[in-house]
Amino acid sequence: MQNFKKYICLLIVVSFLINGVIQAQMQRLEISKNKRFFQTADGNPFFWLGDTGWLLFVKLNREEVVQYLDARKAQGFNVIQVMVIHNVKNTKNAYGDYAIENGNIAKPIVTKGNDFSDATQYDFWDHVDFVIKEAEKRGMYMALVPIWGSNVKEKKVTVEQAKIFSEFLANRYKNTTNIIWLNGGDIRGTDGMPVWNMIGKTIKSIDKNHLMTFHPRGRYSSSEWFQNASWMDFNMFQSGHRDYAQDTSASDKNHFGEDNWKFINVDYNLKPTKPTLDGEPSYENIPHGLHDSLAARWNAADIRRYAYWSVFAGGAGFTYGENAMMQFNRKGQPGSNYGVTNEWMETLQASGAVEIHHIKDLMTRFPYFDRKPAQDILIGNVKTKYDYLLATKGDGYALVYSYVGRTININEPKLGFTSNKISWFNPSNGESVAAQYKRRGSVLRAEINGDLDKTKDWVLILEK
Repeated sequence: MQNFKKYICLLIVVSFLINGVIQAQMQRLEISKNKRFFQTADGNPFFWLGDTGWLLFVKLNREEVVQYLDARKAQGFNVIQVMVIHNVKNTKNAYGDYAIENGNIAKPIVTKGNDFSDATQYDFWDHVDFVIKEAEKRGMYMALVPIWGSNVKEKKVTVEQAKIFSEFLANRYKNTTNIIWLNGGDIRGTDGMPVWNMIGKTIKSIDKNHLMTFHPRGRYSSSEWFQNASWMDFNMFQSGHRDYAQDTSASDKNHFGEDNWKFINVDYNLKPTKPTLDGEPSYENIPHGLHDSLAARWNAADIRRYAYWSVFAGGAGFTYGENAMMQFNRKGQPGSNYGVTNEWMETLQASGAVEIHHIKDLMTRFPYFDRKPAQDILIGNVKTKYDYLLATKGDGYALVYSYVGRTININEPKLGFTSNKISWFNPSNGESVAAQYKRRGSVLRAEINGDLDKTKDWVLILEK
């Protein structure tokens, strides 16, 4: 019994030390010198691997928060995207505490003290603090949406209310290391432009140390409205949930369908240069187009395609999402949407969530900050949609993604080096095998090995 007690004490001490080290190492995020990527304050690369835990603050209790964050940490996620206020008319959290008074965001409900054992002390904002702190213990950043876009579009938020609420948030979290600001929330910038600019300017006037972007509606990028805004540090687009056949809305400017890499192309060539990423692609297990529960559903292979396409085109990271998880669904609860059939706990280990860290591992394996799009190394890349190849290269390496296991022809002089190590990387499990290839003049031709699955996606890796 005495030895058991010593063992438990040792575990507690080790856990405390680990958490202390993580928190000590947690650094604020910055934009890299070339303005293409993220880095930590000490200059190390930071590949954004996000999860859309939109309703985390209101749906989960403390034990569930820990369960969720532990799972996402183990899976390699380092950013959690979450709404602070989803609906001004119903801001109640899992403990029955409301965020604001009578639907007015200018009146946050803050009680004295923060003792969880005392319900009169532990309020909505103490719970938000708890979640943010638990994320920090795990080395994870919280990307906060102050007020979801629909509230602004429906004129439930005035400019003055937005100013007061933004001051409250900025003052509360300006000294918290693991914060990123996501202005907007599934909305066009023109729907409430004065409010969005007020939120951006107000938060930045108080909190100059945290990065900020704008989360737009589907098939738009933040650059559409805020490329030159003083408060916007990087771009984010929502490639959305429609397939090629569904992307026909006359009210939308872009009709890129599933080709999310095209959003990167637009942002990549804008000035001033800013990092960009897909902050909301199609969610795993959600119907194509969102609203028809009988439609086909996006799967893990689709998620990988969105990830590798956008990152190889020049993206600074990628955000994953899963239907049950993003709304923290519980069977039988009111308010479930988008044909969701699972409990959120059942999808913690969804295939896409388990696999997606391989892209972060791959990108951080090579020299990071000089990486750039490299379509010029490809020969005969004239096919479209799922047959399209995306390439990227850096110092002494190049990567090419094929969603359908295509033979790849490389213009080797365009690489800037001679390939001495050539392999196929499996995005679904992170394993690599030596590639079969032939050289003819300046052309290097790599084919999917005979014993590999030619119907799935692969990354061709060429190394000096």
